[in-house]
Amino acid sequence: MADSRELARHWRYAELPGVDLLRARYVRKTFVRHTHEHFVIAAIAEGVEVFAHRGADQYAGAGALALVNPDTPHTGRAGVPEGWRYGAVYPSPDVVAEIAAETTTLRGAPGFVRPVLDDPYAATLVHQVLRAAEEGNALAADTLLRVAVTRLLRLNGGPLPQREIRSAGARIAARARAALEDRLVDPPTLEQLAEDLGTGSFALLRAFRDAYGLPPHAWLTDARVRRARRLLDAGTAPAEAAVAVGFTDQPHLNRHFARIVGVPPGAYQRERKNVQDPPGPTPLPLTPWQNRQLTPTQHPWTSARTQREDRTAPSYGTPSRSGSPSGSPGSPSG
Repeated sequence: MADSRELARHWRYAELPGVDLLRARYVRKTFVRHTHEHFVIAAIAEGVEVFAHRGADQYAGAGALALVNPDTPHTGRAGVPEGWRYGAVYPSPDVVAEIAAETTTLRGAPGFVRPVLDDPYAATLVHQVLRAAEEGNALAADTLLRVAVTRLLRLNGGPLPQREIRSAGARIAARARAALEDRLVDPPTLEQLAEDLGTGSFALLRAFRDAYGLPPHAWLTDARVRRARRLLDAGTAPAEAAVAVGFTDQPHLNRHFARIVGVPPGAYQRERKNVQDPPGPTPLPLTPWQNRQLTPTQHPWTSARTQREDRTAPSYGTPSRSGSPSGSPGSPSG
């Protein structure tokens, strides 16, 4: 019988400004379609995560990384009965741009090209960033983060696509988003919003989804959770934050917050109220391939060929016809 225990810790480390950290094991957890302001760099340690990304399901197994650019809608769920265990870092766009400018030839706003990268070596780096942060080793945490981001950008980096508002529908969607931002607590109905913008309800719905990957009501929930996070970071009590962003009460916030962030707002705030506090529950032990030390011959800035030869962890490929991941190596297509 599969172990159904779920554990998660979402925190910050003062010596890594602009970076959120997460360790988690999920079995039944399902993340609704949502976005992040930061990059998602999630290193899978065990099991398989499946996430919808740009119209297709992506599969990431042990030794692979799920990579999501800022403001990109995606979901998340288990791809096998035992769920998945992973560690993730969420660097801000400014942090990634600074690293890219110093260590790569990318110009403009950098981002990731493919949503899944099968690279146990980079996954090892991510887990070691988390361990260094838990141990209070600022030099190691900062160094390993920069090395990991550099490696990922060199293997899978490119300029982020710029959203250009050209069509009338895209302009309507941008105006609708601005209106919802102004009325987060008391939003209009879809019909009222469409009337204010001089368009039809279904035309607005289609334009908004095309522009932002979410219908207006889902985007509104996402925006409320983002603002609630800022209030919680500033010390606002969860019950007060819930009402301040437009949720009816704290249970309403709890439900949506956990389905987007991965932990309830109370646990989120406890971990972040003082980033110098001792760590929370002891994290699950790393597997041998995650815990191995990096040697000079395995330097993450070596050639791509050398990097591929360093791989030692199992990987999962594209899903089989039955819907479960196959045993063949490589990243999923799509």
